[in-house]
Amino acid sequence: MMTPLRYLFLVLGILIGLHYILSFTHEEYGRATSISNIASGLRGSQPPYKYEAKPVSDYFDGNTTVHRKANAAFVVLARNNDLQNVIASMKQMEDRFNKKFDYPWVFLNEQPFSEDFIKRTTEVTASKTSYGLIPKEHWVQPEWIDEPKAAKARQKMLENKVIYGGSVPYRNMCRFNSGFFFKHELLKDVKYYWRVEPSVKFFCDIDYDPFLVMQDGNKVYGFTISLYEYESTIPTLWETTKEFIKENPQYLAEGNAMKFISDNGGEKYNRCHFWSNFEIGDLDFWRGEAYTKYFEHLDKIGGFYYERWGDAPVHSIGAALFAKKEQIHFFDDIGYRHEPFQHCPQGAAHSKGKCWCDPADNFGMSISTTSPSFLLKIVP
Repeated sequence: MMTPLRYLFLVLGILIGLHYILSFTHEEYGRATSISNIASGLRGSQPPYKYEAKPVSDYFDGNTTVHRKANAAFVVLARNNDLQNVIASMKQMEDRFNKKFDYPWVFLNEQPFSEDFIKRTTEVTASKTSYGLIPKEHWVQPEWIDEPKAAKARQKMLENKVIYGGSVPYRNMCRFNSGFFFKHELLKDVKYYWRVEPSVKFFCDIDYDPFLVMQDGNKVYGFTISLYEYESTIPTLWETTKEFIKENPQYLAEGNAMKFISDNGGEKYNRCHFWSNFEIGDLDFWRGEAYTKYFEHLDKIGGFYYERWGDAPVHSIGAALFAKKEQIHFFDDIGYRHEPFQHCPQGAAHSKGKCWCDPADNFGMSISTTSPSFLLKIVP
């Protein structure tokens, strides 16, 4: 006599047998009842979790908000021996921001990049990487510079212990960043850039797109830290600038940020500048007529070599004079460090960004809120 359990096994055996017979004799049935098809149905429709650039009309990472992208790139000026420090900066940027937004990286060098540099920097990011050689005429000291005069100035700065006072390569870099990086072939079709230096720190998660802040707000320059320039490096920069303004008043923007760089209506330069090792900017602004003419005027005077004009005060003066003050943006919620100073977001911005910097260690807190350096709070 058969027990209920035996009946159950008998029925299951018959059903399994019929399944296999139908699978072999009816192709559509076999496909419909395959394990892979059943598993797919159980999972449902899966979003593409790979981070990749998509058109504006597509969704990003399974979210229901549209992910727009600006025409932008990270720009890194580095030598081959900077590799490990470049990777450290890249890894933080990727983890904190770019693995979600997939912007390309552009690396520039006055010497060809090594295979190891290219291989290892490519491995750090899933985004596109490009490697460019700087044209010699954009990097080396121009032939028209009076070298004995320049050498005498370098020696005097060395004696006075001026930082990088004796360095020609440093001057080459300052001149390149002031007037040529935005002309490089790899950037000719790029609108916005984010400058990333070797061995810097990014302390906080960035869950929005700063490039779109620039684009949507018609911004031309973004910064995190402002401070005073060494007076000994720029003794005639402002007089040279005033000469340019006098000859070309048409280039001054209405509603500019002159008050950031001068406390007396432009008579003297107060030495305030945006620390350009971090900057997010509009390449078309630097490529525009006003700034181009300004740089050409400075370059002709030769102060990059006869003194030690840095790209930070040059960029800052250019942005302050040729853009409206509301086009300059303080990225207060981006935690950043370039030795020896850092910007650490305060209050709710610190917790929202999951920042790992000490809020008490913040350069902006070490100066008075009435100081010209802290005009970042009122620009715009």
